[in-house]
Amino acid sequence: MNGDLAVVNAGVILSGDWRNPIIQGADTVIVRDGLITAIGMYTDLQAEIDRSPIVVDAEGTTVAPGLIDSHCHVVLGDYTPRQKTVDFLESYVHGGITRVVSPGEIHAPGRPHDATGVKALAIAAKSCFDNFHPGGMTVHAGAVVLEPTLREKDFRQLEKAGVRLAKFGFGLYSDPSDGADQVRWAREHGIKVMCHSGGASIPGSKPITPDHLLELAPDVCGHINGGPTSLDIDGVDRVMDETEMALQLVQAGNLQSAVRIIRRAEERDVYDRVVIGSDTPTGTGVMPLGVIKTVAELSSLGGIAPEKVWAAATGNNAVTWELPAGFLAPGKAGDIVIMDAPWGSTRDDALGALSLGDIPGISAVITGGILRTLRSRNTPQAARAASVTPRQMHLESAGH
Repeated sequence: MNGDLAVVNAGVILSGDWRNPIIQGADTVIVRDGLITAIGMYTDLQAEIDRSPIVVDAEGTTVAPGLIDSHCHVVLGDYTPRQKTVDFLESYVHGGITRVVSPGEIHAPGRPHDATGVKALAIAAKSCFDNFHPGGMTVHAGAVVLEPTLREKDFRQLEKAGVRLAKFGFGLYSDPSDGADQVRWAREHGIKVMCHSGGASIPGSKPITPDHLLELAPDVCGHINGGPTSLDIDGVDRVMDETEMALQLVQAGNLQSAVRIIRRAEERDVYDRVVIGSDTPTGTGVMPLGVIKTVAELSSLGGIAPEKVWAAATGNNAVTWELPAGFLAPGKAGDIVIMDAPWGSTRDDALGALSLGDIPGISAVITGGILRTLRSRNTPQAARAASVTPRQMHLESAGH
């Protein structure tokens, strides 16, 4: 389902584009049939506002593209076997996450390693989540876990079935270098490959070194700041300087490494390669605020403008994974978060709060042009909360 609405009276609108992260001269966003159709001033869009069945008043606060978690360990349904938690994805929506990307359904109990089973799991996960949107979230699932049993014909079949994601690092390879053929075949068939990096994360995985990464040549260096154990400094710099891989920073990694990487990416003018995810649920746990917490940490400790860090968790993810979201711009998905400084913060708005390391209060989440919640049950209370006309009682009662 897609919806029509207008968001008005925004104090600040974030674009999702790190080069121009704040949209100037605009306070209104119009969504029709789930897609953004216009961004501008209220006075110029009065006719569109008047014909919107739902009008969300941002009350002078910050309007931003919904966060994209580029490393979220889904399996099937809104359940994580790793932490035995139900409805975790719906809870992530309350953390401002409107889309997630699967790095492989590796937590499936009894995960197969034979070619037929590996393909079947990826296709089943993709097909199920094509039809299932927990809390209104879009789940980009069905990441085939690369195994030595896969041949080139298997990737033709996966491409035909619509599988567009792959993960390397958990297959039964005696040496990670042995996976070069599978990575190449996947990429040749339009499948985006994320590769584990750093130390082993769970039993069944192996450390992936910089030499492995350069030989395998995936699209994305997964959790380059550690999942949870980071590559060493020289290894990180080799990946940054000698490849074009996306550089994924995650909450369930090494924070010191993440701060150094994002600073260096800005200094080296490769910020467009920085993408953000949570790498949860894992041993670190279920973290509905995993992505927004990472934005706050990298803004406050890394000294990077929070609107630019937000873009790494939205627009940069969208470009890397070729998603129709991540930006507030005409033609993009109407996935929107409205937020403000948390009640009691020493700063006056969401960007100021993030620059201090405070998690903003989310007062509305919209996906596909449909208002999913007012007042997040997971963030602090927003100092100024969005309101909606007509009043949505069932949404307002969702907060704790």
